[in-house]
Amino acid sequence: MKKILVTGAAGLFGVNFCLYLLNKGYKVIGIDNFFGGYKDFLPKHSNFIFYKLDLLNAKKLGKIYSKEKPDHTYHFAAYAAEGLSPFIRSFNYHNNVIASINVINECIKHNCPICFTESMAVYGAQVPPFSEDMVPKPIDPYGIAKYAVEMDLKNAKEQFNLDYTIVRPHNVIGIYQNIWDKYRNVAGIFIRRVLDREDILVYGDGEQTRAFSDIKYYLEPMEKLMDKKFSGEIFNLGSDKYYSINQLAKIVSNIGRKYGFIPNIQHVEPRHEVKHAYCDHRKAKEILDLRDETDIEKTLEEMFVWAKNQPKRKVKKIPYEIEKNIYSYWR
Repeated sequence: MKKILVTGAAGLFGVNFCLYLLNKGYKVIGIDNFFGGYKDFLPKHSNFIFYKLDLLNAKKLGKIYSKEKPDHTYHFAAYAAEGLSPFIRSFNYHNNVIASINVINECIKHNCPICFTESMAVYGAQVPPFSEDMVPKPIDPYGIAKYAVEMDLKNAKEQFNLDYTIVRPHNVIGIYQNIWDKYRNVAGIFIRRVLDREDILVYGDGEQTRAFSDIKYYLEPMEKLMDKKFSGEIFNLGSDKYYSINQLAKIVSNIGRKYGFIPNIQHVEPRHEVKHAYCDHRKAKEILDLRDETDIEKTLEEMFVWAKNQPKRKVKKIPYEIEKNIYSYWR
């Protein structure tokens, strides 16, 4: 029975993947600091061990690796707020780079292969659909941070023969997503605002395009990445079908009306972001047998019903390091 260590175990990817692994008979060690996830999301299973830990604490992280001796690491922990990252630069680099390097160090020391969850953000404003052979050109500190970790992993493989794989998921949605973060996860933000009887805020003209992707279709492909034959490979994971943010807002609005909420859609000032971003998934389809069947209306309604039954949680706000040019809706 393999023992798998999962960082960010209380987040969208972490919870869903931990549950998947446990159902497949793995032992799972979860790590999370509950900054972006919640304790009550964690699996309740005899083969699940959990450590509350901030990955910036390298010493305690090392003790966990020495004690548990995992066979593989899936590094999901991150603070994935592209639009906010220019205003929290130090926080961004500490949590997305330094924390990741601490995990990589332990994987090197313990000969533990790692799957790193990167981001479509590394592609920047290139012409979509983005393919894995494109040279990354990130336009924000979050994308820069993710690309820095990618380059560090390549160095770790060259110098220490660390086996690693990288996945670049995008706009992944599903239950256990943190909808109480005011800066990230646009679909979740829309759902939370409807439930709180607030306007849906669309940044700019709303013609930005994204491919919203149901988490359930990426769990099996990610499990396959434990095979060492994929070492050094990068895979896009997500849906082929893209929607405008205006279309997303309308879908969430219609779901809200179905359940007795009457949301308004309000356009506010645009933010610095890539206009059109979605990926090519041919590599994952051919090699990992990716079969995406995302039904955006169905998935968003599942999320809405799940969120409606969640306890009332406080919407978190992060202290800004830079307030110059901060958007009005984040002041």
